[in-house]
Amino acid sequence: MMSLRRYSIKSCVIFSIAMSAIRPSVAQVSNPIPTATIRLTLQNALERARKSSVAYLGAVMDAQIAREDKKQAVAALLPTVNYNNSAVYTDGTGVNNAVRFIANNAVHEYMSQGNVHEVLDVAGVADARRASAVAAAARARAQIASRGLVVTVVQSYYAAEAAQLKLVAAQKAADDGASFLKLTEDLEHGGEVAHSDVIKAQLQANDRQRQLQEAMLNVLNTRLDLSVLLSMNINDSFELVDDLHENRVLPDVTDIQVGAARENPDIQAALQELRAAGLDVTMARSGYLPSLDFDYFYGIDAAHFAARTDGIPNLGTSIVATMNIPIWNWGATQSKVKQAELRRNQTRRELSLAQRKLLAELQSLYAEARAASNELANLKQSAALSAESLRLITLRYKNGESTVLEVVEAQNTATLSDAAYQDGAVRYRVALANLQTLTGVIL
Repeated sequence: MMSLRRYSIKSCVIFSIAMSAIRPSVAQVSNPIPTATIRLTLQNALERARKSSVAYLGAVMDAQIAREDKKQAVAALLPTVNYNNSAVYTDGTGVNNAVRFIANNAVHEYMSQGNVHEVLDVAGVADARRASAVAAAARARAQIASRGLVVTVVQSYYAAEAAQLKLVAAQKAADDGASFLKLTEDLEHGGEVAHSDVIKAQLQANDRQRQLQEAMLNVLNTRLDLSVLLSMNINDSFELVDDLHENRVLPDVTDIQVGAARENPDIQAALQELRAAGLDVTMARSGYLPSLDFDYFYGIDAAHFAARTDGIPNLGTSIVATMNIPIWNWGATQSKVKQAELRRNQTRRELSLAQRKLLAELQSLYAEARAASNELANLKQSAALSAESLRLITLRYKNGESTVLEVVEAQNTATLSDAAYQDGAVRYRVALANLQTLTGVIL
């Protein structure tokens, strides 16, 4: 079950003092208005990060732009309707309203017509299909950015949570160091140990205090790193839900392989880019083919701007069909085809590379997650054993059965084992997040 991490009263006081000592340097860029404390889960953190991540929002915007490009390319295949108004004034010859310019139909010519225009060519169809492929590739790249953001947030989130747990352990170690110093002083007064034991205990207590200060600084830094990801301003008024050590079972490698083959966005992006490159070749080759233009006009083209002249209607229709047949352009079309084929060949090689990288990453990331999972159980046992060893050696020291060096070594071992356990838990969660980049499923 998830529960909020609760600190001891003493550690909370020390942490508050450290935060107030360091926070003024950050106050210039943070929001001076007090904000309510937020109970933050990993899912909440991901949702907030997606709203503030510049890289992710940029990838989403690119996908939206590509989608609009697709709409425009499809619209270009459909007929367009325009309404044109124009008037032509020219010199007359003075004889029977004849005009001086052969191209003009009358001295005063008025045109007010609706025009339905349509172009039929292979290039337009290929361009629409290419825009669809580019839009699909952009969506895949947005998915890549989203999954990469998950890894970043998971790493930062659990690093902050591990720092809190390390702070608790550092506080306990500092308390143990102070208690052991008091014990050596009492034993020295009773003539049971030498003063060198007190000196060693004092040095150990000093080390524990320094480690406590570093742990508090680490908590502040990791929380600030996380707050940068979660909001547009630096706001660390949040409490992390403690699920770092929640049991997460590593799925079978077969399930990972199936998910990666079906949902991997890198492969999807490469496939769509190859499709777009193939359509580029089609568009280039369409330069060898004819195209058809159709225009339908309805309106007036008369010497008077009126629907009727002398009882005769001016309104009428006309249709113009034009076939454009390419004959010679000095090899420009051939060059475009060659250029598009070269790009397509390179895109095909990039797809092959993406497929090989997927296979390699799948094996590497799964091996990393499996190793982290196996080591985590060992680290948990080591942390528990080292804590028990410290307790027993301290009792033996009270009874005069062990030396101060054994106690100090047990304290160091307990501290290092607990830190390694927290780091191992973070490593495992990050490894699971990395697998999510392949499968799309948060494990």
